[in-house]
Amino acid sequence: MRTALTLTLAMVLAGPALAAGESGYDFTSLFNTDFVVLIGFLLFLSILFYFNVPSMLGGMLDQRAEGIKSELDEARALREEAQTLLASYERKQREVAEQSERIVAQARADAQTAADQAKLDLEASIQRRLQAAEEQIGSAEAKAVRAVRDRAVEVAISAAGELIQGQLAAADANALIDQSITEVKARLN
Repeated sequence: MRTALTLTLAMVLAGPALAAGESGYDFTSLFNTDFVVLIGFLLFLSILFYFNVPSMLGGMLDQRAEGIKSELDEARALREEAQTLLASYERKQREVAEQSERIVAQARADAQTAADQAKLDLEASIQRRLQAAEEQIGSAEAKAVRAVRDRAVEVAISAAGELIQGQLAAADANALIDQSITEVKARLN
């Protein structure tokens, strides 16, 4: 770039020698707009190079490129972290799904065991109730038999009493009472 500036400056300085040549047209005159524009442009370029603007622009572009590169690196790192987290969550989700399946299977097994135990308990309870009912029936039968027997004894005693009253005389009755008392005394002793 500096060689181009040097070449342009040489042309500007050689301008009067060229202008005085053949045509008589003064290229270096301030009334020539091309010459004024050329001088303004060269002055502008000189100022830019004097204040080192191209280096500053290059530095700014380099900084911007570094900023973009660091943002891209950060984005890559965030993406990798997100993929790691996603894989971790997917793994945890699979583990939770497997654990819930195990819990459901265990609950079903426990429910089946509880149902089987309840069935056995129900059968045992039914057997106990049947046995208790049979015992109650047996006890009721025994009571009924005793009641019938007691009633039969009462009827027999009553009938015997009536029969004896009708057939025995008072002296015979007193003899029977005395005999019964003697018999009871003998048995009690």
